[in-house]
Amino acid sequence: MDELLARQLPHSLEGEQAVLGSMLIDPRCIPEVVERLRPDDFYLSQNKDIFETIYGMFSLSQTIDPVTVLDQMRVNGVYDANTSRGYLLQLMDITPTSANVMEYVDIVRDKAMLRRLAEAAAEITAMVQEGSGEAGDLLEAAERRIYAIRQGRSEDGLVPIQTLTMDYYDRLDELSSQGSSMPGISTGLSELDAALSGLNKGELILLAARPGMGKTSLALNIALYAGKHTSKTVAFFSLEMSREQLVGRLISNEAFVDGKRLYAGNLQEDDWTRVHAAVASLNRTDIRVDDNGSLTVADMNARCRRVKDLGLVIIDYLQLMQSSGNERRGNENRQQIIADITRSLKIMAKDLNVPVLCLSQLSRANESRSDKRPMLSDLRESGAIEQDADVVLFLYREGYYNDAAEDPNLTECIISKNRHGETGKVFLRWLPQYTTFHTPERRYEEE
Repeated sequence: MDELLARQLPHSLEGEQAVLGSMLIDPRCIPEVVERLRPDDFYLSQNKDIFETIYGMFSLSQTIDPVTVLDQMRVNGVYDANTSRGYLLQLMDITPTSANVMEYVDIVRDKAMLRRLAEAAAEITAMVQEGSGEAGDLLEAAERRIYAIRQGRSEDGLVPIQTLTMDYYDRLDELSSQGSSMPGISTGLSELDAALSGLNKGELILLAARPGMGKTSLALNIALYAGKHTSKTVAFFSLEMSREQLVGRLISNEAFVDGKRLYAGNLQEDDWTRVHAAVASLNRTDIRVDDNGSLTVADMNARCRRVKDLGLVIIDYLQLMQSSGNERRGNENRQQIIADITRSLKIMAKDLNVPVLCLSQLSRANESRSDKRPMLSDLRESGAIEQDADVVLFLYREGYYNDAAEDPNLTECIISKNRHGETGKVFLRWLPQYTTFHTPERRYEEE
């Protein structure tokens, strides 16, 4: 008997009871509790049912006390006439005080995390013993499970609709409290934000253009703005440019110092003042750069999982990325490899729950057309890019092709795919000497 008890998964019956008792004694503590706990954090099914009932009532702003909770448990079908009433009274009786409720919450969370860790370890051991994959694949699966535990969520499996509605309600409440209609991270370009509602969690955003059109510059614009105006970390993976080149562009962008003078070190006294201010501003951000040119999606995913407060991932650019496969993949064509990479990027965005902005080259198909504006069919090497991306953006500047253009620096940001909104175009102003964009006095136009 003692051996069976010892093999139980970690839990604290007293901690769970104290949390529930505190919520019944003093409903004022409920907002703090529901922010930190979910029903699955409770080990005893009866405790889980009670918490789920209170959670649902709180979401609907209903009055919470022992009588109303019992009534709602009847409605939910989890009421036991022989035990429920007495158990609720017992919870209130054995709870010493609701003042320590957050300490009780920490106990419950800690035990729940230990249970998930034990379950993940058992699954990983089973996969290894079964020999169901190669070492690299098993390591990726193991990292994904551990990362999910660290984030306080399930890695996979069927999730009850009640849990999903609770999470969705929390998200709506968060957006409502922000008083903003834009749920995603701002790009710093107001018209683009209005069209996309920002860069949203779990989305793969593709930014494509011909070489020299300003893809990297726009990506750096977005990285700089996100780094300055959020408390989140921005991860920038540069497979083409070195860290020194990227930093130079960021300083030129922030300081408004001509990039050529900055590159040559030919700075005037006023330039130095602005460069110092720009460096101080950049140092207050948490932008992290990796210029390893041989990274795979799995490598990037593993690096990002170790970042505590990640907000945005930017990759420059898709066609330079390495396949995650091995020698078996040698006979696959480039289209299939790119398709696998974009699928992995979409999974990474969902896994990390952050927007992933990936830059991409275009084929030369648009060069042979009279209207050289890019379209989805121009995406280089694979139609799967279009399929996996939530948002596809193209950059087009008439002055790139026509020296006699009326406004050579006016750039069209063409929204060719937008899973959560309308397509169309946004006008941006290209400032070549600072390799940066800003929003001109033009409005978003639907096509």
